Amino acid sequence: MSIKIYNTLTQQKEDFAPIEEGKVRMYVCGPTVYNYIHIGNARPAIVFDTVRRYFEYRGYDVKYVLNFTDVDDKIIKAANELGESVPEVSNRFIEAYLEDVRSLGVKKAVHHPKVTDTMEDIIALIDELVEKGYAYESEGDVYYKTRAFNGYGKLSHQSIDELRSGARIQVGEKKEDPLDFTLWKQAKPKEIAWDSPWGKGRPGWHIECSAMAKKYLGETIDIHAGGQDLAFPHHENEIAQSEASTGKTFSNYWMHNGYINIDNEKMSKSLGNFVLTHDLIQAHDPQVIRFFMLSVHYRNPINFSETLLESAKNSLDRIRNAYLNLEHRKNSSTNLDKDAEAWLKKLKSHEKRFVEEMDDDFNTANAISVLFEVTKDANVYLQSKQTSVEVIEAFQKLFNEITEVLGVQLKVENELLDEEIEAFIQQRIEARRNRNFALADKIRDDLKEKNIILEDTPQGTRWKRG
Repeated sequence: MSIKIYNTLTQQKEDFAPIEEGKVRMYVCGPTVYNYIHIGNARPAIVFDTVRRYFEYRGYDVKYVLNFTDVDDKIIKAANELGESVPEVSNRFIEAYLEDVRSLGVKKAVHHPKVTDTMEDIIALIDELVEKGYAYESEGDVYYKTRAFNGYGKLSHQSIDELRSGARIQVGEKKEDPLDFTLWKQAKPKEIAWDSPWGKGRPGWHIECSAMAKKYLGETIDIHAGGQDLAFPHHENEIAQSEASTGKTFSNYWMHNGYINIDNEKMSKSLGNFVLTHDLIQAHDPQVIRFFMLSVHYRNPINFSETLLESAKNSLDRIRNAYLNLEHRKNSSTNLDKDAEAWLKKLKSHEKRFVEEMDDDFNTANAISVLFEVTKDANVYLQSKQTSVEVIEAFQKLFNEITEVLGVQLKVENELLDEEIEAFIQQRIEARRNRNFALADKIRDDLKEKNIILEDTPQGTRWKRG
C-alpha cells in the first residue's frame, strides 16, 4: 500500500514517491512572530505534525523544517510600539509559539530556521537571481521579474494575464511591472538592516523560504506545506524564485490545509472573533483542541465553536475511559478466553482500516472513526465475564498506535491512581461514620469531577471510571 497525497499543483491525489528511499524532506511555513498565534496558525501546526507522525509510523525518516519569520514590517511596528528591539520581540514570541504548540502535542521540528540566521544565504540567492536576469535593482530595492519565469501561476492555476489585471503598484514601490514582487527592501531610517550589494536593507517575505528550504533540505524537496492562504502569492513566488535559481522542480508535492471559521463566520479582527491559541489553551485541555482540529479532513474548512469543542471533549473522554478501563481490567484477567482469536482478528481489521484511511491523503476524520470503533469494541469486550491479558494488551497496543499518530495522549497527567481513589473512599467512609456528610458529599463530588463514579451498595462502596 502506498500513501496518496492531494497535490495542490496537479489538483489530484498522487502516490507518494520520495526523492530518497525511506526518507521525507518536508518544509512547513511557520509564523511571523510579532504576537501570539491565533487558532488559524495552530491548525497547520497540528495537521502537518500529524502528517509527519504518520510518515514516521510507516517507517520513514522525516526531516521536518518549520521556519520563523523574525524580521518583518509587523515585527518592526510591534517593536516600536513596545519600545523594544526587533530581536527582543521576535525571540519572545518564538518561545511563546513553541510553548503553545508543545501543549498541543506538536513535536519540535528537526530545524527551526530564522530569517536573521539565514541572511547570507538569502542575499546570495537574490544576487544569483539578479545575475540570471530574473531580478533587478531599483533605487536600493530588488524586485523579482515575474514575467521572466515561464509557468508563473501554475500552483494557483491562474494565467499571468489574469493575475496582471488585478495587480497594482503601491505607493513607494519602484518596480517595472505590477506583478513583480519584492526580494530586498531598502532600509528606512533607524530600521533594523543588513549590508548587501544593493545597500542596507532586509529581505522581502517570499525569498526567505526559498533560501531556507534549499539550505536545510536541498534543491528539490518532497513536500512543501502550509495554510490555504499561502498558496498565492507566497508559495507561487517561492516556486518562481527557487526554480529560476536551480532549474529544477522546487517541491514534488504541495499540501494546503483549509480555513477556520468561528461560529460559521470567517475569523477576523474586524468581526471581533479573533481567537488566540494562547488564550484558548488556558481555558481548555489542549489535547481536546488537537482532537477537535483532526476531526475534520485537513483540506476542508473547519468551524470552531464552544459547543463543538465540548463535543470533542466528550468524545475524547470516552476513548480515554475505555483505555483506562482496559488497564484496570488487565490485573484481573487470565489467558482462558475462548473468543480471544476472534477478537485479535477483529483488532487486526481495525488496524488495517486505520492505515487505509491515513494512506488516503491523511484522512484523520475517518481515522478517528476507526478509533471510535475500537473504543466501542473495547467496551463490549470488557462486559465479558472472562477476559484475556493478550486481548487487552492488543487493544491497548492499537489504541496507543492510533493516538500516537494523532498526537493525542490517552493518560491524563492528573489521572488518579487506584490506590489514591481507595484512600479517598476510606476518607469518605470515615466522614460518614462521623456524620460529617458535607465532607462525604464533597469527596464524592470531587471524584465525580475526575470521572470517578461512586456507588454505595449493601456490600460497600464501589467505584468506576465514568
